[in-house]
Amino acid sequence: MAHQGRRPAKGSGKGTPPRRNRAVPGARPRPGASKKASAPATRKVVFDAAPAAADEPRTFRLGAVPGATPGTWIDRWKQRLPDVPLELVPIEVAAQRSALDDLDAALVRLPLDDASLHVIPLYDEVPVVVAAADSHLMAADELTPDDLDGEVLIALSDDVWGGLALPGTTAARFAPLATSDAIATAASGVGVVIVPMSLARLHHRKDADHRVLAGGPVSTVALAWRRDRTTPDVEAFVGIVRGRTANSSR
Repeated sequence: MAHQGRRPAKGSGKGTPPRRNRAVPGARPRPGASKKASAPATRKVVFDAAPAAADEPRTFRLGAVPGATPGTWIDRWKQRLPDVPLELVPIEVAAQRSALDDLDAALVRLPLDDASLHVIPLYDEVPVVVAAADSHLMAADELTPDDLDGEVLIALSDDVWGGLALPGTTAARFAPLATSDAIATAASGVGVVIVPMSLARLHHRKDADHRVLAGGPVSTVALAWRRDRTTPDVEAFVGIVRGRTANSSR
């Protein structure tokens, strides 16, 4: 007989004790109910990403034939691209084409006919006659080919014109000489030498002097580089040579 005043627990079945703390999906804990400490979340270890590889150090290699004077352009390069060293590489006119295979660009002397190259003529150099400082030829301010009639013309092994000959002159009886040796020989009074003005200045001697040869062949200095190596650095140097500012468009 059930005792009066006692009621079975709600939902307990046949007098069985009620289940407590049974989790109900989606149910919120009752106010005041104790909460179990949740397990700490697994800490994710995040490694810093590898820094982007910096540009490979590079050097702009510029060839220059004797007499070429790229000093102003090199100064501008250093101002505009201070992180890219410029290496000036002396080259000979006779080997200027083959030298371009190992250079970014070069100041060369024309003619240089090669379809695989970009060539930009820059300026023309006038020819001069180099002779002994006390030669009668130095009495004039300027010479013509007729003034050299009967003079001994010293041939050059590094002749930028590829074998210059003038009517009325006499070829020297000795083998062609390098420009520096030829000018030293002319300074002794043995013959004359004809070279672009920059070479006369490059090999200047106190016992030699020079005069412009009016009507003589000019020597054109140009900038050349391989078409398949037109890099941003080459384009930057072309812009400098052409007088573009850092902000000007191509």
